[in-house]
Formats: sequence, structure tokens, C-alpha cells
Amino acid sequence: MSTSITLTQASSIYAGHFLFTLVRYGLFAGVAYFIFWRWRKDRWQSRRVQQKFPEDKHLHTEVKYSLLTCLIFAAVGVGIFAARQAGYTRVYTNLADHGLGYLTFSMLALIVAHDTYFYWTHRFMHLPQVFKYVHRVHHLSHNPSPWAAFSFHPLEAIIEAGIVPLMVFIMPLHPLTLGLFMIYMMGMNVLGHLGYEPYPAGFLRSKFGRLHNTSTHHNMHHQYVKGNYGLYFNIWDRLMGTNHAKYVERFEAVTEGKQPQKQKAVQKAA
Repeated sequence: MSTSITLTQASSIYAGHFLFTLVRYGLFAGVAYFIFWRWRKDRWQSRRVQQKFPEDKHLHTEVKYSLLTCLIFAAVGVGIFAARQAGYTRVYTNLADHGLGYLTFSMLALIVAHDTYFYWTHRFMHLPQVFKYVHRVHHLSHNPSPWAAFSFHPLEAIIEAGIVPLMVFIMPLHPLTLGLFMIYMMGMNVLGHLGYEPYPAGFLRSKFGRLHNTSTHHNMHHQYVKGNYGLYFNIWDRLMGTNHAKYVERFEAVTEGKQPQKQKAVQKAA
């Protein structure tokens, strides 16, 4: 196995990773924005978590920082490829080496590991001395749109990307697993920034719903800037007592088309 890559190879790999990242961002965020914020806007209005819409300048900021994030994520992809070429990672390409059962297990393990990684790095980025330099850019979106999914300061983008380089050194991962994980991550990230709640009323009373996060959950994090730190699951927030006190109440109000009285008053005054 070659232990290094040429500049031409690196450029080609970088372009490929950037294109893949840009396409999944544009596809997921773009389709969600078109359906919920444009095409079916009136139909879904009762399901908006925050009734008021952000100004266009905020959407432009989200897209600008997201494009920068795509560039950074692509660079991380090149780094992983170079590390694999040098024999440092545990990425494998032959499915028969570990079988389909392990492929499924590794995908689930990666998702659970990312959820844990995200929760604790997210808590770290909310430390006052860290927030203003790293995480503040993401919170410029007090009322996020799907375009906010990758709207990070460059330092945060590096932290967000850190889970994949970490995991490829820890456990065997197939490129298919990594690709599917990237798609799953993008879909859930856009869901968290959707601005609308697609889950049905009563979802949080189900066994699955109690353990899974919703669009309302992350939207409230943007609105109030604290609490609701989790990504995919509502496990760490429950264990650490960091769910917003009004989360369940807000979710039920949104899914039943009844906004909280406090928010209604704010909207009337706006």
C-alpha cells in the first residue's frame, strides 16, 4: 500500500469530497426549504415551532457559513484518505472481511458514538469562554432554517467533523458505512433546523419518541440558547437534566396547532 498521496490525487479527492458534501447539503436542505418554507408554507404554518420567519439576511448568512463548512469537511476527508493510505486507520473495503451483520452494527455504533460526541462537545462549546469564539456563529440563527444545518464557525466545523477521524482509528468501518452515516447525519441535522414539527401529536408519549429528538427540541435550543443539547436521541439530555423544562409542553402545543401563550403575545407585539 502506498504511504503517501500526490498533490494531484489530493486535489482530486478534495474535489470529490467537497462535491459529495455540497450535494447532500444542497439536496437535503434545499428540498426541505422548498417544501416547508415555500411550496407548502401555508399548509404547514400551524406546525411552525416559531411562527415568525427570519429575515432573508439570516438565510444568506446560514448559506455562507455552510459553504465554508463544506470546504472544511472536504479537507477532513482528504486527511482521512491520506491516513488510510499510510495504514493508520481501520477502514476496510472488502465486505467479506467482517460481514453484513457487522456492517449494520458498525453503522449503529457510529450513530450512537456521534450522539455522545455531539452532546459533550456541544456542552463544551456553550462554556462562556468558548461560546463567543466558536459556537456563536451557529446561534446567529435564533430562528433557524434548513440552511443552518452546516452554518458553523470554521473552528466549530472542525470540531463537528472530528467524530469521523476519531472513529476510523477506533473501529473497522467500511466506506459504505461512512457514506450512509453522512446521509443519515445530514437528514437528521436538517430535521433539527427545519423550523416545523413533522412528528405527530403524542409522539413523545411513545417509547421511541421518548428516546428520539424532534425538530421542536433543537429549535428551542436555538431560541433560548441553552438546554436541549442532544442530536439524535433524547438520552443524554434526560440523564444530565438538560432538557428544556417546557419542551414536552411546547411539542404538544406545536403538534396540536396551539402555540404557547407567551409566544403568541410576542408575535402580536412583533
